[in-house]
Amino acid sequence: MSVDPSAATLLDDPQEWLRFSQSHPHPVSLSQDPVWESQVVIQGMHCAACAFTLEAALLAVPGVRSAEVNAATHRAKVVWSESLVKPSVWMQAIANVGYGALPAADSSLRQSRQEETRRALWRWLVAGFCMMQVMMYAYPAYVAGEGDITPDMVQLLRWASWVLTLPVVFFSCGPFFSAALRDIRWRRISMDLPVALGMVITFVLSSAATFEPNGMFGGDVYFDSLTMFVFFLLTGRWLELRLRDQTAGALEALMNRLPDSVLRQLGDGSFERVAVRRLLPGDVIRVLPSESFPSDGVIVQGQTLADEALLTGESRPQSRGMGQQVVAGSHNLLAAVLVQVTQVGKDTQFSKIVALMENASLHKPRLAQLADRVAKPFLVGVLVMAALAGAWWWPSSPSHALMVAVAVLVVTCPCALSLATPAAMLAAAGALARLGVVVRHLQALEALARVDTVIFDKTGTLTRDAQRITHVFVAEGVTQEWALGCAAALGANSLHPLSRVLVAAQEAQRLERWAAKDVLESIGLGLEGQLQEPLRLGSLAFCREWGASVPEFAQAAQVHLCRHTQWLASWQMSEDVRADAALAVQALQHMGLSVWLLSGDHSESVQQVAQEVGIVQALGACSPQDKLAHLLALQAQGHQVAMVGDGLNDGPALAGAHVSMAFGQAVPLAQSKSDLVLLGGQLSVVATSLRLARKTLRVVRQNLVWAALYNAVCVPLAVVGWLPAWLAGLGMALSSLWVVLNSFRLSKAS
Repeated sequence: MSVDPSAATLLDDPQEWLRFSQSHPHPVSLSQDPVWESQVVIQGMHCAACAFTLEAALLAVPGVRSAEVNAATHRAKVVWSESLVKPSVWMQAIANVGYGALPAADSSLRQSRQEETRRALWRWLVAGFCMMQVMMYAYPAYVAGEGDITPDMVQLLRWASWVLTLPVVFFSCGPFFSAALRDIRWRRISMDLPVALGMVITFVLSSAATFEPNGMFGGDVYFDSLTMFVFFLLTGRWLELRLRDQTAGALEALMNRLPDSVLRQLGDGSFERVAVRRLLPGDVIRVLPSESFPSDGVIVQGQTLADEALLTGESRPQSRGMGQQVVAGSHNLLAAVLVQVTQVGKDTQFSKIVALMENASLHKPRLAQLADRVAKPFLVGVLVMAALAGAWWWPSSPSHALMVAVAVLVVTCPCALSLATPAAMLAAAGALARLGVVVRHLQALEALARVDTVIFDKTGTLTRDAQRITHVFVAEGVTQEWALGCAAALGANSLHPLSRVLVAAQEAQRLERWAAKDVLESIGLGLEGQLQEPLRLGSLAFCREWGASVPEFAQAAQVHLCRHTQWLASWQMSEDVRADAALAVQALQHMGLSVWLLSGDHSESVQQVAQEVGIVQALGACSPQDKLAHLLALQAQGHQVAMVGDGLNDGPALAGAHVSMAFGQAVPLAQSKSDLVLLGGQLSVVATSLRLARKTLRVVRQNLVWAALYNAVCVPLAVVGWLPAWLAGLGMALSSLWVVLNSFRLSKAS
């Protein structure tokens, strides 16, 4: 297998690198040499040993700084130096060890995966058809009594079975043999090598018995066992392939949401279709219904509905009109709109989300790393065990000895062990992605399952950044509508958050908008301006300067409106607590978790929010260092702590927690210190994530226990000769399939 020269030339074009690469944020050396991080999908790998082979081949290429390959997702992350190596070189290194590679964002990736599934299906169908025919020819030998079938007929049935086994060996077994030959050539070992050896031994032994029934290996043939266990193995592989595609569907769904091209407006008002990667900030593009927005931008003409479910977790379509922002990767559902591009490429929110998910899919959890380390020596042990078992039985019956060795080779293949952890965690990560939670490190799911304490920040986490009006007080003879109109007219001239709240309230009630003249703002006090008369809007002290006596019942309000010597109205405001905050806290408490609120705001505000959402343990006036100190104190007491914050002033606490969660809209995603990023505004996903993490750890343990029990029971049976080859193949296939199906349950969780 080699890289097509024309494709290599294309890959070496720096303009093409952004399709599957980004500038590496943390160079591994102090040199000024540009370093790139590329994501590719590996074709033809099946196990953890394949990942070891690929990593070693990539690291042997001069200029490749690091390489990570995930056996469960078939993805690789390659960090390489621009001046020392080009993508075509390290992709050729992948091809040299017998694998294929495609850029993770390649438009042909979906087609390639469909072709892989189609080939696997054809191999499975051929094996199944031939197996049924071979079983039909083998059946008379099992049920016939002595003398019921003539020797010539027995030999004819064997020849027919041999002919029908040829397509299975030379077509259906192709992936096993090619992988085994690759391992032998590179002096490595993978899970395909024991299986391929078992297939070859069985076929050669049965062929020898067919051609020479009186030879040293006897007259017994095992074509039925061979075709049966090939069929079972291919059944497991094909189902694993389908389930893997569905489990990793969230990442692929994100990757495939950007179109390849888009209509860009020219200077004369006409449109031309250009590749999305050619867009620049400031370009005006036309996005048609059913198309995806290719970049972040602002709508300059038209109104539509946008589906942002995969990006924010918000299941309802969002209305988007002139002046409103749209994000790359969201779907245009209703009408054609013109959009002015603001962010392109890696600067879009979409690209940052994809980068987080790609890194998560390549991260190997601690349990998976342990299984990977065990898998390779275990495979060596399998070969030794099979040889010893064959040697033990050889003196009594060479043919039986070889079939015992085959059974040991097949039944002990540790596919289930290698799949146990990554299959479960990737399924859980995919389920969370559909809920608007990006898991940046799969290891976080293992830590999250053990959490017993959750710490929340207040502003931007339990509450939104905005305030809301809770009470309105007006003087006798003054209507709330008139007072709000005056306050909004003055407030429209200020950027103060409380002024913005009044303006938003006036717009929400669709009141007539008035214009104030000669407005002056006194920093920290308020606004003064002319409507039909001079008015002041601001603090209690600001109104008292004009001699306005604010009634005692309204003095606690934050904003007051007055004229000379007369109070007119006051507005009491509070932070806008998220609608599901109380339910989220209640859900966590019902799960047995201790919930804390730590905030830098003044204590009165913190206690008010804590009481509203049901948190008993709340502390205000906390600096970032104070938050970290409280978190470390809880950890010192033996608690497993999760921190939920907005990422703005929670950096030390997020970094110090066992698990950290941050709201995606509040921080630059690529620089977030969090383990999980909450893309939407729902706090309920915190409890959902914890429940799913606990379920994931239970599934991982079930998978590992199953893999261990399966080998503990089946290996002795195979060694003593009580487990035939076909049953060994069935056991291996069912073992791996059970692990994948058990993990697949997590992808349906919510």
